[in-house]
Amino acid sequence: MGRITLKQVTKSFGDVEVIPPLDLEINDGEFVVFVGPSGCGKSTLLRLIAGLEDTSGGTIEIDGKDATGLPPAKRSLAMVFQSYALYPHMTVRKNIAFPMRMAGVDKAEQKRRIENAASVLNLTDYLDRRPGQLSGGQRQRVAIGRAIVREPAAFLFDEPLSNLDAALRVGMRMEISELHTRLKTTMVYVTHDQVEAMTMADKIVVLRAGHIEQVGSPLDLYREPRNLFVAGFIGSPKMNLLQGSEAEKRGAVTMGIRPEHITVSATEAAWRGTVGVSEHLGSDTFFLVNLEGYPDPITVRADGEVSLHPGDTIHLIPDESRIHRFDAQGLRIP
Repeated sequence: MGRITLKQVTKSFGDVEVIPPLDLEINDGEFVVFVGPSGCGKSTLLRLIAGLEDTSGGTIEIDGKDATGLPPAKRSLAMVFQSYALYPHMTVRKNIAFPMRMAGVDKAEQKRRIENAASVLNLTDYLDRRPGQLSGGQRQRVAIGRAIVREPAAFLFDEPLSNLDAALRVGMRMEISELHTRLKTTMVYVTHDQVEAMTMADKIVVLRAGHIEQVGSPLDLYREPRNLFVAGFIGSPKMNLLQGSEAEKRGAVTMGIRPEHITVSATEAAWRGTVGVSEHLGSDTFFLVNLEGYPDPITVRADGEVSLHPGDTIHLIPDESRIHRFDAQGLRIP
């Protein structure tokens, strides 16, 4: 069981309200990702759920019971932080066992849980090593193992991969996703990286200045962003947003189209521009294109074999079925 319900939850620091009244339902077994730019309130919201910050108003329910006033240890939640916070003088086995020792779990049960967590996280061969003998990814797995042995109703992750290099982040993303599949336990994960959100989440909560801008599956947010903020935040590279005649003739103030929904044409086409900077990634190439009549360049995704150079003229065909329209308030036009 790991259903978490937030009802009109608010948080203020002095006279500054950082989380205006907010409602959110996290279902049992879901992998929910809080995503947004720095300062949007995502870590604060996670800490409110964990009990590490007091709410200024509203209620937090865990499995239908009011947990708003409960201390962290009474909430049946386990948190994994950005820093590993491992004890350097203890072995991996003792680091994983530490929360159970504090809770008075008997030694036989400790042994069972440690061996189970080590098996799940591929740490069995490292149990007698100390943190200094492990890689960054292995240390993060030890921190996750320490959370697993608590057998919580839900796991809370606060940007756990931000200290890892790019290759390790990709690997750990897969490991955490596989862990969720095996454990089937609720996971709430905070990140500023929308790629992490898109690849890991069952449900994404997009936050800006403490407000929830949109909640939905990764594909929901990709296909039907509610407003310009979500449109510009979800997707990599981000959506191209254009104003002017191209938007107006489609009945919008702003039109959006993603780089992958623009085709490079060998002949005259709807749009004409000049190639600027390009990024060759093997299977794909991303071009910055200066469209005629528009001050800001757009990004175009093309086949990796396309051979174009800065200054070349390029002809483009936008996929009309994939164009997004937004009104003067920045809201999606159906």
